[in-house]
Order: sequence, then structure tokens, then C-alpha cells
Amino acid sequence: MPHQQGIKVIAQNKKAFHDYFVEERVECGIALFGTEVKSIRQGRVNLKESWAQVRKGEVWVEGMHISPYEQGNIFNRDPLRAKKLLLHKSEIRKLDAQIMRQGYTLVPLSIYLKDGRVKMELGLCRGKQLHDKRDSIAKRDSDREIQRALRERQK
Repeated sequence: MPHQQGIKVIAQNKKAFHDYFVEERVECGIALFGTEVKSIRQGRVNLKESWAQVRKGEVWVEGMHISPYEQGNIFNRDPLRAKKLLLHKSEIRKLDAQIMRQGYTLVPLSIYLKDGRVKMELGLCRGKQLHDKRDSIAKRDSDREIQRALRERQK
């Protein structure tokens, strides 16, 4: 099989952008088993209710659902098991310090294939209040109206 080039997005966590302000983004690898990788390549992964946390100097993602691979039989793992994220020790220390000191949360934003390897984009996020969510929705609606008016004017 030839080596694949480029980035192919498998799944995105759109709910994270609604619930959080994304302050910083970090790319990391994921420690997976073979059947999990095959299932991810088929697009059978859900990031909606997932989060990440630092435990004993390692970053783990919780709540990420990877559906069992259909031909995997006995080699399939628990779909909701905690998966270890692969980051440098200095990156882990920096993220852990910001979580502890400033009250941020680590949220998986997307999962994708980069040059044939499964990668995850992890966001250092701050929670939105209800009025912040309303502001975001109002801004998105007004931008949509402006774009619609511009398109109508060009016709």
C-alpha cells in the first residue's frame, strides 16, 4: 500500500465550538489498537461527549466512542475505553499548569489522518456562559444575513 500524503479529517467536535472558547490548539497522536484504527479509517468515531485530562504526567482522552470494527471479532476493544494521547513531556507540563492555574479544559476538537497516521487536535478551552452562546449565535446569524445580501446584490 503506498504511503498516503496530506490530511483527511475523519470527525469534528462542533459542539465544542458552541460550548467553549478555544484558546490554543495542540496536535497529538493517539495510542490505538489495530481494529480501532481500521474503524476510524471507516469514519466510525464520535467526539461529541469526549474530554481529555492529565493523570500522572500522561494525557488521556475519555468518552471518545470508536465503534467496534465489523471484521475484528475477538480483537475488538471496549468502544469507550480511555485512550492515551502522545505528547512531549514539556507540552504535557504546560497544559497541566494552565488547567490547574487558570481553570481551562482539554477538549478534542477533531480527529484526522495525517500522512497515514491517526492524529487528534486537542483544544485548550474556556467554558462559555449562556450569554456568550447567545452572542455567538447572533453574530453567526448576522454574518449569514450579510453574505446573503451581498450575493443578492451581485446578481
